[in-house]
Amino acid sequence: MESVILVIHLLIAIGLVGVILIQRSEGGGLGIGGGTMGGMMSTRGTANLLTRTTGILAACFFATSIVLAILAGGHSRPASIIDSLPAAPAQSTAPAVPAQPAAPAQPAPPVAQ
Repeated sequence: MESVILVIHLLIAIGLVGVILIQRSEGGGLGIGGGTMGGMMSTRGTANLLTRTTGILAACFFATSIVLAILAGGHSRPASIIDSLPAAPAQSTAPAVPAQPAAPAQPAPPVAQ
């Protein structure tokens, strides 16, 4: 389920980038998108269509982002250490003896010069 939504999310992101790049810039800084589009639609109709498409794709992008965040957060369930311990500890035949600390090393005598 999560991978299907992720693929849809990526396709929406690619489509959103494409639609934004197709739009005519207001300042004309890029130098693309000017002139007539070939007579299929007027410039105003194309701008309205691209603006509406951008809004719909942006809304879908936000929706899939929220769904992916919810799905990713649903897997983390707090666990207790007590739940992961074995039911009964293994019994050994010999009692456990604590390790004795090592004796400290004796200081070396000073060397004459």
